Amino acid sequence: MLNLYDKAVKAAEAIKSKSPWQINTLVILGSGLASFAEKLDQSITIHYSEIPYLPQITVVGHVGKMVLGLCQGTPIAVMAGRFHYYEGYDMQEVTFPVRVASLLGIKNLIVTNASGGLNPEFKAGDLMIIEDHINLLGANPLRGHNDERFGQRFPDMTEVYFKPFRDLAQTEGKALNLPIQQGVYTALAGPNYETPAEVRMLRILGTDAVGMSTVPEAIVARHMGMRVLGISCIANLAAGMTDGVLNHKEVLDTSAGVSEKFIQLLENIVPKLETIM
Repeated sequence: MLNLYDKAVKAAEAIKSKSPWQINTLVILGSGLASFAEKLDQSITIHYSEIPYLPQITVVGHVGKMVLGLCQGTPIAVMAGRFHYYEGYDMQEVTFPVRVASLLGIKNLIVTNASGGLNPEFKAGDLMIIEDHINLLGANPLRGHNDERFGQRFPDMTEVYFKPFRDLAQTEGKALNLPIQQGVYTALAGPNYETPAEVRMLRILGTDAVGMSTVPEAIVARHMGMRVLGISCIANLAAGMTDGVLNHKEVLDTSAGVSEKFIQLLENIVPKLETIM
């Protein structure tokens, strides 16, 4: 039976066999943001079912394909659809694509999500650059045996989200006149939305946006020495901050509404990542 490293090697080989480029950047798209994958030039679509050992998507708003192509002339890989802990996958399965990406030689990860805003200055449709995160998933993707081929046992998490990338995103957002926020993202296990009491607790802890993803991928990326940029689409204000109730359709609708400015931002950022040391 193959171990995790050998499975990742097999998956990486399957992707590499279809790519004419050396790719240095992976973008993981959150709920409702899959339209970015359609904007790539010379695109090559690989359905998740074609990649060995990759789980299958079960969530509405996540397409379930990897697209290789050129973003403003720069080769990238885009995951249109991610895996969540709440789907019943274990942390190794949730973060498997990041392991595979690193074995492909990918050095940069842009991880995105649709999240609930807790900062009263935020509004639905804002984009938030993730400065740091709080892991309240109740699980860690590095738990268990550590394979040194992936990374060291105790990786440092002082700067999960690479500051030069955050500065670049802020600069490009301002140049595009986009409503760019910055803040702390907290991940909870889900799949239910948070209660008003939980939202009050999270605000006390310093949370600006809350969701059910991103943190596992970011931890594993740092374990493997990748540089990470995190961007949240504030899809709604969290429970108790408005009079309304929360639903997944609202998340998808808001994400779709912000997709054009989100695409503009990514198109401006991606070509510049490789110039940053």
